[in-house]
Amino acid sequence: MRIGKFNLSSKWLLISLVFLLLILWLTAWWFSEEPDTFSVKQRVQTQAEQLNLEPVNGFATATAAIEVLDTLLNKRGGYMSNDILPPFAWVDDIPAWEYGVVQMSRDLMLVMRNEYSRSQSQSAENSFLVVAQPAMNIDHTSWFAPSPESEFSEVIKQLKQYRLALADPNDHSAQFYSRSDNLRVWVAEVEKRLGSLSRRLSASVARVEPDVTLAGDAKARQSTPTPQIVREQTSWWEIDDVFYEARGASWALLHFLKAVEIDFNDILEDKNALISLQQIISELESTQKTLWSPMVLNGSGFGLMANHSLVMANYISRANAALIELRSLLAQG
Repeated sequence: MRIGKFNLSSKWLLISLVFLLLILWLTAWWFSEEPDTFSVKQRVQTQAEQLNLEPVNGFATATAAIEVLDTLLNKRGGYMSNDILPPFAWVDDIPAWEYGVVQMSRDLMLVMRNEYSRSQSQSAENSFLVVAQPAMNIDHTSWFAPSPESEFSEVIKQLKQYRLALADPNDHSAQFYSRSDNLRVWVAEVEKRLGSLSRRLSASVARVEPDVTLAGDAKARQSTPTPQIVREQTSWWEIDDVFYEARGASWALLHFLKAVEIDFNDILEDKNALISLQQIISELESTQKTLWSPMVLNGSGFGLMANHSLVMANYISRANAALIELRSLLAQG
């Protein structure tokens, strides 16, 4: 009887454990949903009406940054990158998506502090952005104080203060300068970010290619020699993480570019560059299409199965090519 009772208890214990794991998995799956895109133009109009302010120059960029970070923190499941307990600790796709958003937001905050808010290299920095920009650089996986949630909330708070100061005609300390040279600096940073993502996505399929790190300059030197032939391939375990990081970065960049379309409209039209910006936005919108597969597939280049990383790399590469063209147009007189 004891053996029978023991076996019966073990059976129910096993069933309970399986049921618990199933519930935890379903919970993690339910909360692992990427946020939808939103209309920057509509958010700008709504925020301006609520604050009873005129959406002055720079209002759209500040609003886009605020809304992107607010979505990062308050999407379904909240911020997950620093969760250390199940079931969210088992999830890696959404944390990778969050990292992509954080990276793009860091690039924007740095340019806002050093370029957009300053008339020249020796002009004073904006006090709100001086606080906001370093707060973005916290370790995004930190689970102890200070947490990313508290730091990103501080960034939102400072951006809101900066936005209010922009719209205040009596506050001359806060400015947003829409100039082609300012925009070029940010576009150059975005090019590097997208170029890296595109290369890592393409490396889902093994690539053997010559080392081109010193190409274009006969007198260029590097610290240590590298092989002339390089074999590059993203680890099978990291393919889905790179894919979702690219999705998150593209999602954030899409909204920032829509803000650029508003704040730099006159510059873009003068440089005949508006169509190039709209092409970039179109390519980035394609990166946000629904992934119908239950997992990120990694078929060979021309194999029977799809390779989602290569499809994503294609959209990002096309967007990056249009960014290079945009920067060239902005540099023209």
